[in-house]
Amino acid sequence: MSAHPMNTHRTVVVGVDGSEDSLRAVRWGADEAARRSVPLRLVHAFDRTAEHVVGLPALGEQDRDILLEQARRLLTEAAAVAETAFPGLEVQAQLVVGYPIPVLADESGRAQLVVLGSAGRGRFLELLAGSVASGLAAHGRCPVVVVRGAEKDRSAPVVVGIDGTPASEAAIAFAFETASVRHAPLVAVHAWQTPLVGTVPPDPAVVTAAEGVAHEILAERLAGWTEKYPDVHVRRAVVDDRPAPLLVREARGAQLLVVGSRAHGRLAGAFLGSVGHALVHRAPCPVAVVRPESGA
Repeated sequence: MSAHPMNTHRTVVVGVDGSEDSLRAVRWGADEAARRSVPLRLVHAFDRTAEHVVGLPALGEQDRDILLEQARRLLTEAAAVAETAFPGLEVQAQLVVGYPIPVLADESGRAQLVVLGSAGRGRFLELLAGSVASGLAAHGRCPVVVVRGAEKDRSAPVVVGIDGTPASEAAIAFAFETASVRHAPLVAVHAWQTPLVGTVPPDPAVVTAAEGVAHEILAERLAGWTEKYPDVHVRRAVVDDRPAPLLVREARGAQLLVVGSRAHGRLAGAFLGSVGHALVHRAPCPVAVVRPESGA
């Protein structure tokens, strides 16, 4: 691990817990750091309250020292994984005493990107990891990536969900930047739904008009971005469907799915958003959640 001082605003941070999913996140984060030519920062949050949550008796200082040493070993092993995969990459490691969500939320204020695995070790830790992923995606001050699914071919597209809100504007910025960095095509997806009034079949003219509006929304949101990133090939998908199932389908062949989060202020602690929450837990590929103030 490098001892060089880090540029605090130019790192990719990965949360490390020792699980296989966590190590997959380390590899994904190391790849992204190498692509962006920035340091990789590995962080393990050592939560002492977990000693009691998992059913352990009260521990003495010697026992806690043993657990701390195990935590340091997890970081060392994770750093070795990153350094082996990407020789020459600057890798930093930090053990922080505290609960994962606030620790990683604090780290997100000094990072380009925070990366997490989607599950921990054992059923309890899988649930805990899921709550950390959702919580950090709502609280994070930079884009948060939850690594899911099998590794995709490097030529696979980046998919971005666009709904016409400021949240999707930040997601669009991050998606174009990432597609450019990864030399990948971009699929811009906008979901719309047929206007219905009770059980009356919709007027075809109304349906056509609604679809036209959906195409206009997508065109307006993409305006300027294709000029800014001429190297990124964009495919547009305007589909009559609900956002979550549509994005899950589009993500099956993607290397990354990017969505915006509407959570902000006090609401950020309460929910991630139904679409974002569903994708963090169900998407077949890594998911990047971008809040309006955390866009590229």
